[in-house]
Amino acid sequence: MSSNIGVMDAVILGVVEGLTEFLPVSSTGHLKITEGLLGIDVDDKSVVGFTAVIQVGAIAAVIVYFIKDIVRIVSAWGRGIAHKEQRHDRDYKFAWWVIYATIPIVIVGIAMKPLIHGPLASLWVVAGSLIVGSGVMWYAESVGGKRGRRRGEDEVTLKDAMVVGSSQILALLFPGFSRSGATISTALILGLDRVAATRLSFFLSIPALTGAGIYELKDATEGHTSGLAIAVGTGVSFIVAYASVAWLLKFVSKHTINGFAVYRVLVGLALIGMLASGFLDA
Repeated sequence: MSSNIGVMDAVILGVVEGLTEFLPVSSTGHLKITEGLLGIDVDDKSVVGFTAVIQVGAIAAVIVYFIKDIVRIVSAWGRGIAHKEQRHDRDYKFAWWVIYATIPIVIVGIAMKPLIHGPLASLWVVAGSLIVGSGVMWYAESVGGKRGRRRGEDEVTLKDAMVVGSSQILALLFPGFSRSGATISTALILGLDRVAATRLSFFLSIPALTGAGIYELKDATEGHTSGLAIAVGTGVSFIVAYASVAWLLKFVSKHTINGFAVYRVLVGLALIGMLASGFLDA
């Protein structure tokens, strides 16, 4: 196993990151599997750091895709900070909700870093989380399908944002669970429609993943991975993620997420097989 990530490795990992960051299939799980297949040491802190940094490319794709919404929300937040009478604006409130909802994952991420980068980084954990997370997603669709009218984006509340934001901790602690899978499923269980759930998941991902990328940048550059490889991986993830975001929003407007759940189970079982046979090192 090597901790060195070459430019071609970075391209492959950038594609995987861009494809899977926002689909409810677990980008961390797929990256760890891919790193294992490429002979890269998934436990090396520089490799973990590289993974976190190229996520910033995917986050940049979300920012560009939703730039009009983000400018509107940030502008409302700024006006509310400056003028008390502007604080009734829903966009002002939503900006604070995203900030509040990010606090739990920041606290857990810092406090549990040794565990997250240690025992929980195992591919056995990834395999189990892929399968268990699939059950949660299937349950979320089942519960949501039994409701009458699902709530749209304009009906998102502070409680929704806090509960959905806190659900990101599942993916943080159990790689393979999927941040987007956890947040979208939680939002569906709370009664949001799929598009509202997916958009809320996107907005909550921006501070969480950007912060993680910045926090891990030092580790990413401490190993033998070149700055060029980091830049290439980040750039590729941006391009692929932008297309992935556009596709997912169209997909969830007409389809359930059950297909992703089935795919995750198949990947999880295949991973268990590769680990049990010794084809991959956990």
